Amino acid sequence: MLAETICSAVSVAGLGIAAVTAYRKRFLSAARIAAYSLVPIGLVMTGVVKWLAHTAFSPTAWAGFVVLGAAWLLFLATRAVERRRYGTRKERRAAARAARENEATAPSASGPALPARTPGRPSAGDAGRPTGSSRGAKPDEDFSDIEAILKKHGI
Repeated sequence: MLAETICSAVSVAGLGIAAVTAYRKRFLSAARIAAYSLVPIGLVMTGVVKWLAHTAFSPTAWAGFVVLGAAWLLFLATRAVERRRYGTRKERRAAARAARENEATAPSASGPALPARTPGRPSAGDAGRPTGSSRGAKPDEDFSDIEAILKKHGI
């Protein structure tokens, strides 16, 4: 009852201010003030104010807002972890598409055909060879495979 009275008083005061503004020949501002001042009385007439008054003093309603807030925080936390772990949605889709294309074009092998070699570390087969950039080979032998490919293509 008190809320309805306050809303009615605010609306009447706003309409009074709008009338004074219109008297000063500022009709656009007066119309805007009148629109704002009609909102509280409209809320009273539709029953929104009564609903808000019952909600504001209801512990069940406040518990519901707390539960909704917790759900919202959980949603945001899971999205943040998902983005941090897997990247954005575009990146995940591109990775899945690339994985599907890779599976379709190359059959899966049980293991690599040749062991991977890194520049700084010798592999198991290089145990007897000295380390370094040439690895004991002459400069002419390093390009023998390239020369064979060029000769094959007639270059």
